[in-house]
Amino acid sequence: MRHLFMKMHLLEQRMFKWINGRLHHPVLNFWLFYLTHLGGATSAIGINLLIWALSPEPLRTAGLKALTALAISHLPVAVAKKLYPRMRPYLALPGTNTFHNPLKDHSFPSGHTTAIFASTVPYMMAFPALTVILLPLACIVGFSRIYLGLHYPSDVFAGAVIGSGVAAGTVVLWF
Repeated sequence: MRHLFMKMHLLEQRMFKWINGRLHHPVLNFWLFYLTHLGGATSAIGINLLIWALSPEPLRTAGLKALTALAISHLPVAVAKKLYPRMRPYLALPGTNTFHNPLKDHSFPSGHTTAIFASTVPYMMAFPALTVILLPLACIVGFSRIYLGLHYPSDVFAGAVIGSGVAAGTVVLWF
């Protein structure tokens, strides 16, 4: 079992280095540096608050569901970061491409990815036509976390699962 875990870890490191190193390009550097902030607390909370406060129904309710999912989803993220204190890749892997002011807390799971999926899934469930825009956008934010040297692929995958799961549960259990 340990041998399998080591092989998976090496495969993930190779995948990380390919995304973070071989794919680097000035155009991607610009766009991914800015798009990644859509998963940050300020953007995720701000956008959903504006939608909830200023939109008509049923968009207003979807905004409230997204805010609720966003708040709830960060509980398992905070617990996982304490239980699994994984060092960020730019600190663990020499030669990692990163940008100014990188985060210094634990890597697993990705909070930005959790936030973007928790924020977008309620809208996708309420308005399925938006999925063609919101799902790629959420995936781009997750991808940007690897590209910017801040997370491993499994951090992003875990964030997507947590955010999507909490958001789907929030929508299904909505009163």
